Amino acid sequence: MMKGFHDKEKGFGIPYDDIYLVNGARTPFGRLSGTLGLVSPTDLGIYASRAALEKSDVKGEDIDQVMYANIGQSSGDSYFLPRHVGLYSGIPMSVPAVMLQRICGSGFETIIAAAEQMTLGKAASALCGGTENMTLSPTASFGNRMGYALGRLNFVDMLWEALNDTAAVPMGCTAENVANKHGITKEEANEFAKLSIDRALAAVERGFFKDEIVPMNSTVFEGEGLKPRKVRLGKRVQDFVTDENIRPSKLEDMAKLPSVFAKDGVQTAANSSGIVDGAASVVIANKEFVDSRGLKPLSRVVASATSALDPNFMALGPVPSIRLVLEIAGMSLDDIGLIEINEAFAAQYLGCEKELELDRNICNVNGGAIALGHPLAATGTRLSLTLSREMQIRGVKYGIAAACIGGGQGTAMIFENMNA
Repeated sequence: MMKGFHDKEKGFGIPYDDIYLVNGARTPFGRLSGTLGLVSPTDLGIYASRAALEKSDVKGEDIDQVMYANIGQSSGDSYFLPRHVGLYSGIPMSVPAVMLQRICGSGFETIIAAAEQMTLGKAASALCGGTENMTLSPTASFGNRMGYALGRLNFVDMLWEALNDTAAVPMGCTAENVANKHGITKEEANEFAKLSIDRALAAVERGFFKDEIVPMNSTVFEGEGLKPRKVRLGKRVQDFVTDENIRPSKLEDMAKLPSVFAKDGVQTAANSSGIVDGAASVVIANKEFVDSRGLKPLSRVVASATSALDPNFMALGPVPSIRLVLEIAGMSLDDIGLIEINEAFAAQYLGCEKELELDRNICNVNGGAIALGHPLAATGTRLSLTLSREMQIRGVKYGIAAACIGGGQGTAMIFENMNA
C-alpha cells in the first residue's frame, strides 16, 4: 500500500498504484439561463454518468461505489443527488453513494476519494463526477421559520455567495491581487483569454469535444423500482451538444469592456470564466477490475495533492499543489507533456504560469474555462477527462490537471498515458 504525505506548510497527497481512469463523458455546458437552465443538477449528472459508463464499456451493476459532487444545491432533491445519479444510471440499490465538496476542486476530489477507497481495498470500481446548474441557484431567505420583523424580508442570492469569500474577498478580487503582484496588465489578460477562446473554437472545428460530450434530448430516466424522472429541454432542442459559452471574440471589443472587480482592474466579463450549467463523469477502477474485463483505460492516476494558502491569493492555488504533487511522484515539470489548469480568471492562470514558469504551448491546448465555462463541481472531472484524451491523441506520457479552489486552496493530479 502506498504511503501518503502530509505537511502543514506544503499540504497533503499520495501516489497511487494501479488506479485507472477508464473513460468518461460530459454534458455540453449551457450558458447561464441557456438551454440547460431548467435541467436539474441531478438530471445533468445522470446524463453524464450513463454516457460515462457506456463509453467505459462498464455496466452499472459492476460499479462498487458512487462518488459525486455538487456545490450549489439548486434542486429539491439535491440532498439525494449522488444516490439518485447512481440509481438512475443503473447502479444497484445495494451500492452506496456519497457527496463530496471541495468547491472548484470537487470533481478532482471524487477521483481522489475513489482511488483511496481502492487503495484501502474498499472498492474495485467507482463512478465519479460532478454536476452544477448555476442558473437554478436559488434566492434564499434564511431563518424564515423563525419569523420576520415587520417589513424586513431578507433574501440572499446563492449564486453570488458562491463567488464571494466572506472571510477575505470575492473570487475575482483574488485574481486582481495576483495581477498586482505580478504586474499583469489588462491587455495581457485579454490576449490570454482570446487564446483560450481561439483554441476552444479550433477544438470544436476539428471535432475534439464530440468524443466527450453526450448529445442531450428531452427524455425520461427510469429504473426498476424507481419513479420516472422527466427531463425537458426546449421543444425544438434535439441532440444538444453545444458548449454555449464559446463565442468568437476580438481583442478590440474585449478592450472596451469595463473592469468588474476593481477600479482600473484587469478582469472583465470577457477574460473571466463563464457561469454555466453542466456535468461530467468518469469511471475509475483498479488493475484487477480493468484486466479482468479487458478494458483499455485512457490513463493511470499517478498521484494527487491538495494545498492551502492565503485566501486573498486563492487564484494561485495550483502553484503549491502542482509543486507538491510533482514532489510526491518524484517528478519535475520537465517530465510533464500536457497541463490543464482551470481558467477561473485570466490573471489567475497567468499568475500560475509566471510562478511555475510554464510553457503556454502545452497548457490548456483545447481552451479552458474562459471559453467553455466553469460548472464548479464538474470542472475537475472535465479537466481530468479532457487531459487524458489529449494525452492519447498526442502520445504524451504524463500530464497534470489542477485548479484553484475558493477559500484559498489548490488541487493537482498527475495522469499517465500507458500507451506512450
